[in-house]
Amino acid sequence: MSTILALVDFSDVTEAVLEQAASMARGLKAAVVVLHVASPDPDFVGYEAGPQTVRDSVAGHLHEEHRTLRQMEEKLKASGLSATSLLVQGPTIEKCLAEAARLQPLLMVVGSHGHGLLRELLVGSVTEGVLRKATCPVLVVPSQGRD
Repeated sequence: MSTILALVDFSDVTEAVLEQAASMARGLKAAVVVLHVASPDPDFVGYEAGPQTVRDSVAGHLHEEHRTLRQMEEKLKASGLSATSLLVQGPTIEKCLAEAARLQPLLMVVGSHGHGLLRELLVGSVTEGVLRKATCPVLVVPSQGRD
């Protein structure tokens, strides 16, 4: 079965990304894979008490992200679509592209936040990185708050 890959970050544009992915999946008779890339594990050197506390906090955060992804998956399934959710850790752009290479989707759907030119120049953009290196079509969904 063909796949639509929806890249989500739990921001205000996530719902619109899921709606567009679902719409495209219906039209193309494809499955939806909802992908969220979590921050990589921080590296710890030296201290005993601090790192375990932080690791526990990171694990709790990942558990919550996984739960949210599963809810998105179930909502898509309830609307009659075939859906799967994936949570991976690592550098966001690289992991999105690696999953796209593995899944070979017909289309990727990603949100754009429109943070402004200065921020884009200083820290870059996941959307920009995906657009530059994607090997399949990418649908960019703008944030509703953009002017």
